[in-house]
Amino acid sequence: MINSAFAQTASNAPDPLMSFLPLILMFVVLYFLMIRPQMKRAKEHKLLVEGLQKNDEVITTSGIVGKITNVDTSYVTIEIGAEENKITTLIQRQSIQTLLPKGTIKSLV
Repeated sequence: MINSAFAQTASNAPDPLMSFLPLILMFVVLYFLMIRPQMKRAKEHKLLVEGLQKNDEVITTSGIVGKITNVDTSYVTIEIGAEENKITTLIQRQSIQTLLPKGTIKSLV
């Protein structure tokens, strides 16, 4: 005679946690390789912009090298050019990219 058939359990079904594991690992890698360094850079730039003072020598994001002559809440005035023909220009504080050591402009000219 025919033996009774027993229903098989779905024992080979994937674990829900294991199916999300690649997605979780991709997010962790993305966080440590992209998001975290970008947040660190933004924090350092914010501290740089907040600490700007008169007579600081800076480089703007457009590559202009100058000396700060006036600091306002949103804008700074920088002095550009050689000693014979100095030009002052008003730029946003956020456009300051790098703070140079004192005396750098004299060594460039």
